[in-house]
Amino acid sequence: TSVETMATYMGTKITGGSLVYLASSGAISSGTASVSFTQFDASKYDHYQFWLQHVLPATDGAILYGHVSTDGGSNYDTTNGNYHTDVTDAPGLIASNTMGTDTGESGVSVMFNLFAPHMAVYTYSYSLGVAMLTNSYVYAQYHATAHLAAQDTDAIQFKMSSGNIESGEITMFGI
Repeated sequence: TSVETMATYMGTKITGGSLVYLASSGAISSGTASVSFTQFDASKYDHYQFWLQHVLPATDGAILYGHVSTDGGSNYDTTNGNYHTDVTDAPGLIASNTMGTDTGESGVSVMFNLFAPHMAVYTYSYSLGVAMLTNSYVYAQYHATAHLAAQDTDAIQFKMSSGNIESGEITMFGI
């Protein structure tokens, strides 16, 4: 086929969906316990992406989790065992593994995806990004997690495994 034909074909298959800005946490200040997003709209979006920019914990060694809600954010499921990664239970959808607060550690920057949370089946997530250790080593962040409840998800809360969020920004997009 010609390039024009392939481009036309790809345009009809890809441009039907788009990434739409929905909300931002703004600059997170020291002492923020959690960041919640309730801008889910199943009539418009199939999936969601959250862009985390230099999110840093206040407590060394913290893990960033996403806890989901089925009642618009009134309650979030934080039960260890209701989330699963690989062959182990987890207390939330994993956005980033252990992060530090030492000099030179500038937080984690990841793209966190929620797949079809509006469907009354398990909600899947996948995060991919980078972080930096104190020795200036850059390391990859990638995690796949499932919420093991057959329910629709209409809100998410990002929270550290211990302590608060020190700084960073989280932005939500609908797809």
